[in-house]
Amino acid sequence: MRHPSVIARRVAAASVSLVVAAGAAACGPEDNDAKSAGGDSTPRKGGTLTVLNANSQEDFDPARLYTSGGGNVPSLVFRTLTTRNREDGAAGAEVVPDLATDTGRPSKNATVWTYTLKEGLKYEDGTAITSADIKYGIERSFAPELSGGAPYLRDWLVGAADYQGPYKDKKGLSAIETPDERTIVFHLDKPEGEFPYLATQTQFTPVPKAKDNGTKYEEHPVSSGPYKVVKNENDGERLTLERNTYWSAATDAERKAYPDKIDVRSGLDSSVINQRLSASQGADATAVTTDTNLGPAELAKVTGDKALAARVGTGHFGYTDYIAFNPKVKPFDNAKVRQAISYAIDRSSVINAAGGSSLAEAATTYLPNQKSFGYTPYDHFPAGTSGNPAKAKELLKKAGYKNGLTISLTHSNSKDFETSPEIATAVQDALKKAGITVKLQGLEENDYKDKIHSVKTEPGFFLAHWGADWPSGGPFLAPIFDGRQIVKDGANFNTGFLDDKSVNAEIDAINKLTDLDAAAQRWGALDKKIGEQALTVPLFHPVYKRLYGSAVKNIVISDWTGVLDISQVSVK
Repeated sequence: MRHPSVIARRVAAASVSLVVAAGAAACGPEDNDAKSAGGDSTPRKGGTLTVLNANSQEDFDPARLYTSGGGNVPSLVFRTLTTRNREDGAAGAEVVPDLATDTGRPSKNATVWTYTLKEGLKYEDGTAITSADIKYGIERSFAPELSGGAPYLRDWLVGAADYQGPYKDKKGLSAIETPDERTIVFHLDKPEGEFPYLATQTQFTPVPKAKDNGTKYEEHPVSSGPYKVVKNENDGERLTLERNTYWSAATDAERKAYPDKIDVRSGLDSSVINQRLSASQGADATAVTTDTNLGPAELAKVTGDKALAARVGTGHFGYTDYIAFNPKVKPFDNAKVRQAISYAIDRSSVINAAGGSSLAEAATTYLPNQKSFGYTPYDHFPAGTSGNPAKAKELLKKAGYKNGLTISLTHSNSKDFETSPEIATAVQDALKKAGITVKLQGLEENDYKDKIHSVKTEPGFFLAHWGADWPSGGPFLAPIFDGRQIVKDGANFNTGFLDDKSVNAEIDAINKLTDLDAAAQRWGALDKKIGEQALTVPLFHPVYKRLYGSAVKNIVISDWTGVLDISQVSVK
């Protein structure tokens, strides 16, 4: 997941959005008292939960959603083979069974994964959920008219690269077998020890073939979760969810489903959302947001009010903001220039530009500082908190630039406090102390994305960011540093054009591991090795702070999503 706004827009948010929403410590509420905000902390069934969002829950079809851990609102309707553990902090970064009895049984080389469905699973109309429905749900996600979901299945499943979905190809995917109604088997092109993480994506949602009406399915997708869609207005701008009476808590250990009704209202200005949550009048007392953070000014106001501060959930999503270099563009082809810039960075000023230490944590590693990613501390080019211009000048002299140099920094004009003018200016000021003149090139968001993700137009020096599709080093390091993932005629994310055989081989070796703790350690070691090449300058990991209504209870914020999990909240 490339960016938390993606998570917020398509998922929560990953998001992830977006994405959506990293930190070394536990990532739950700001303190334990947050769970008891509003008096009695005992969660009870009943009432209506209101969700106030800036971005609409567009494309509410399991084939089209790009989520992290199944998303927030989507996971109330769509169950998948596996899901995220709905717990605070690091425990919430674990993958657990959902529709399946376990997280999957791999073959010896992790190229075949077998799942058995739980007994008694039913759709909202009372019909049984079968393995064939999951196979069909995956197959329809390959249809061009239902594109938008995570791309992994096309790459991982045997013979799936050119598959066009069941509407054009009735034969389906032979890589997915359903020997009986409760068994489903996946055959992969290569070992993938993290397949259980992928099985949390909404593409693994069962879809009854008889109820599939193509692009209109999003208007009333058939629920396998605790809630069903009773109204979808303006492509997800207003979603009304009510209980699925055929959902059984006995088959679902993760979703609490306390409220009777979920009312999702989108298209709101972020400042309005925070004002309404702050006031908590009427229905807003039982309201939350899944995509709107507190900004620096709002946070300062909230911090000064003990009652409001008790209603702020704090979370960390696997995410890194950084500077990217294109080593094919001079002078960034010289490693000493890249190292000099790394030494010159003033992370204190960058963090201030991002909203302060409450909203951003300094980063010297590319991987987020969470255990599930395999976080391994390193600082190859120690700049301290305020930069080391003397060391930077020394390296520039060795690189042939004893009188300094002039470079351009490409950034977005969006006010996102990440790749925005504020961050760019902080970088510019820091490098000036090292004798580097930085000219700022601000672009509108779409132009910025097009420029930095094209092999033909990628600038030499630009601001970038990356968020995790699931809490592991794999989807964090491979798209950015695997040479085989360089895309010449499409969206390319390997910005440093690294194609190192030893790095590629280590990625393959780690992917074979089904022991995810062992894999995490290897990802951390690989991050440290790649970091020596100074292809990026990690700047900070964002922190997510979001208000919730005064009558909302049972706040759970995991290290997987970094945001309040609405499957856990109570409003009674």
